Amino acid sequence: MNIPMYIVDAFTDRPFAGNPAAVCLLPQPARDEWMQRVAAEMNLSETAFLVPHEGGYRLRWFTPKAEVDLCGHATLASAHVLWERGEHRRDEAIAFFTNSGVLMAINNDGWIRLDFPNETPVRVESPPAALVGALPAEPLFIGRNRFDYLVEIGSEQEVRRLTPDFRLLQEVDARGIIVTSRSAAEEVDFVSRAFFPALGVPEDPVTGSAHCCLGPYWADKLGKTTLVGYQASARGGIVRVMVAGERVQLEGKAVTVLKGDLAAEAAFGWQTL
Repeated sequence: MNIPMYIVDAFTDRPFAGNPAAVCLLPQPARDEWMQRVAAEMNLSETAFLVPHEGGYRLRWFTPKAEVDLCGHATLASAHVLWERGEHRRDEAIAFFTNSGVLMAINNDGWIRLDFPNETPVRVESPPAALVGALPAEPLFIGRNRFDYLVEIGSEQEVRRLTPDFRLLQEVDARGIIVTSRSAAEEVDFVSRAFFPALGVPEDPVTGSAHCCLGPYWADKLGKTTLVGYQASARGGIVRVMVAGERVQLEGKAVTVLKGDLAAEAAFGWQTL
């Protein structure tokens, strides 16, 4: 049996930029252990596994080390693959059934729009010592949502030059740490970087789910609901963000860089027992 696999660069319109994600299309649910081994083999920040479900898809995301409950760039990559393969019309919305609820994707004039939950951070008055010690910059704000810490620092230059102490970051009890500042460029509202050492991802190139936190935070500070964020990793990527109450819409583009099938030996044993 052929199991199609893709690698897609998300939140970019050109190859070898943005954030790469692997996308695996399954005819029925697979064993957790097998999916984790595939994700480790792909060795990308996330691998998405899709199974047809109620007119949409059951979608799960795995890092090389663990399953996660929300991932923006691999969701965007999944929608891109499904439209590219002709599984859905370009004007047809796609529903993804996930551990974070039902997430919708639509094609908005070449931009893929994702509808995600609002993950507004709440100020932390006594942040962990490991977090403060890991970041060689003076924090203007430290907050937390159900996944991550958000830290605002003074300038875009500080964000770009930041070299965290990853040994200390691994001690922080959170999925990840997002560092942000206002952008120095007029066409961009804020910049960020995102670190997930506990998941085996020291720095994520472009993190869609982080913008579910960044968007509401900067919307409140800047007094606007439509924003543009730039994630200032080595690969870099643009995320358009629209904040609407309890939901956050993210927009980005995607490019397929590899497609094929898992070899028979690798595909063996994928089925649910």
